[in-house]
Amino acid sequence: MQLLTGMQPRLFELTEAQQLVRDTARNYAQKTLAPIAGQLDRERRFPAEQLAGLAELGMMGVNIAEEYGGAQAGAVAYALAMMEIAQGCASTAVTMAVNNLVAETIARHGTEAQKRRYVPEITSGRYVAASFGLSEPHAGSDAAALRTTARRDGNEYVINGSKQWITSGDRAGVIIVWARTGVEGNRGISCFLVEGGTKGLHVGRHEDKMGLRASSTVSLSFEDLRVPASAMLGPEGRGFPIALAALDSGRVGIACQAIGIGTAALDSAVRYAKDRHTFGQPIANYQAIRFALADVATELDAARLLALRAAALKEAGKSFTREGAMAKVFATEKANKACDTAVQVHGGYGYIDEFPAERHYRDARITTIYEGSSEIMRIVIGRYLLESRPPKAAWRL
Repeated sequence: MQLLTGMQPRLFELTEAQQLVRDTARNYAQKTLAPIAGQLDRERRFPAEQLAGLAELGMMGVNIAEEYGGAQAGAVAYALAMMEIAQGCASTAVTMAVNNLVAETIARHGTEAQKRRYVPEITSGRYVAASFGLSEPHAGSDAAALRTTARRDGNEYVINGSKQWITSGDRAGVIIVWARTGVEGNRGISCFLVEGGTKGLHVGRHEDKMGLRASSTVSLSFEDLRVPASAMLGPEGRGFPIALAALDSGRVGIACQAIGIGTAALDSAVRYAKDRHTFGQPIANYQAIRFALADVATELDAARLLALRAAALKEAGKSFTREGAMAKVFATEKANKACDTAVQVHGGYGYIDEFPAERHYRDARITTIYEGSSEIMRIVIGRYLLESRPPKAAWRL
């Protein structure tokens, strides 16, 4: 994404590669995902076939180097792709998001052997899913309070504990698991690469979720699960910084997912407003409807710019923690508003599954909670604002 200056107002212009990724994702989302998203949701059916199709298109490693099977198109291209896929099917999008996040984390922090062992399995689709094992039943936002342990035993580590809210935990070929190897607090946390099906790994029940019902969310437990010492990702005791870096990236992805859901809801509301007649005319003619839709369109556009700014900073190798938090809190809250407005525009039909508005409403709700709640995002932003000295022009594009 290039910032153009000169006689014209400053504009964001996509590169040819970014446009290609966006258009490829858009085509797949609208032709393949959107027509079956409602059915997948009703049946709670994991979209394995659709995820395989995305892998063939390079969507499981958009920001991964070609030598590991990725598209090497960059963080901005990934953000654009996520917006498009989420418009088609939010459940498919969240699985794609976690796959990309895990692949990026291994590619960034893993040894060469780890990268070659696991990243191509994710990007190619041979692993239909990968998982991010950080949250625990008592440790969500306070990740440093995790209790899962990893004890050194010769050339192995023995892992015991449990994880909660693990996307694709029952489907994952590889799971990044954070566990305590040392003292209390974040300095005693390490992370490990655990393969699905490893002895001692137990999958809990599928959560009956409000939304994203075609994605799989389970608990995991570890009972004397053994992994070789070579399965440690990064240095011992340095797992917490790896988690924070991954969460920064994940928040940009969830912001984009929310934008996609909100955009789909807006599109649905616009179509309905044109088709629905009351008192002899389309409800789109009424100022109340037009103003509501105009507000949503404006807010989603602002969210899109915030998300692309964060992605562009990431792609440039610059810090984007604050910008990612801003993008996530704004995009997810405005997406929820967009879905609420869409339901209201649909009236009674917005409350039943005959129209997609109610599914978008349910799918959007989680975005203000996972990958860092809105409250945590405001803590992050406030810390940068009040506890540090922002660089000159930090608030400008």
